Amino acid sequence: MPQKILVIEDEPTLARLLTYNLSQEGYEIKVADHGGDGLQAALQQPFDLIVLDIMLPGMNGFEILSKLRQKGNKTPVIILTARNAEEEVVQGLKYGADDYITKPFGVAELLARVSAVLRRTMSGDGLQEKAANGEKVITAGDLHIYPEKYEVVLGGESIPLRPKEFEVLLYLVQRPGVVITRDDLMNIVWGFDYIGGQRTVDVHVSSLRKKLEMNQQSVQIESIRGVGYKLVTSPVKKA
Repeated sequence: MPQKILVIEDEPTLARLLTYNLSQEGYEIKVADHGGDGLQAALQQPFDLIVLDIMLPGMNGFEILSKLRQKGNKTPVIILTARNAEEEVVQGLKYGADDYITKPFGVAELLARVSAVLRRTMSGDGLQEKAANGEKVITAGDLHIYPEKYEVVLGGESIPLRPKEFEVLLYLVQRPGVVITRDDLMNIVWGFDYIGGQRTVDVHVSSLRKKLEMNQQSVQIESIRGVGYKLVTSPVKKA
């Protein structure tokens, strides 16, 4: 049975591009060109993935994503965002998006992103998200991240992080086991127009790694030489 993808996109040309190329890969596609219609479709029937534009009539992508997660809908979501709009990406990830694609994009990138997200979620490698005392909590192993208040708890202990360290960790933890390039981290966390070098990323990751690895081994950031980093979690050991 083909995997089902809901495309919520109001720009006709882009919607046709997405539909054609995803259909060619064997996916079953449903398109909604209005925010309200997209939310209704996502809640009425199961999909394996949602490709969601941010700027939509009736209800924007952030509102749709927020309502889906509030209602317990865990369908993986890839957001479509404008180039040089890093604040949209960060906000989307905080609302629970699984990945992003900046417009304009190539077909190869689109298909690779879709395949990667589906592979992670179908294999059960995704992280868990749940509400605790009305707050959103993202968990991976014994790591608990509270995106709304920039708080991280590891093994029951609060880990003080600088804002950029927190944003690096949030991006990595939403892609467990996936190699993230330094350029990706630079663009998302510091912005596409940041004039600093990749050394900035390395320094922040090094500091973050030291804070995470103190007195525990369940969450680690591994270096991939010449490429970037990936976050690896180990099962929590029961006492």
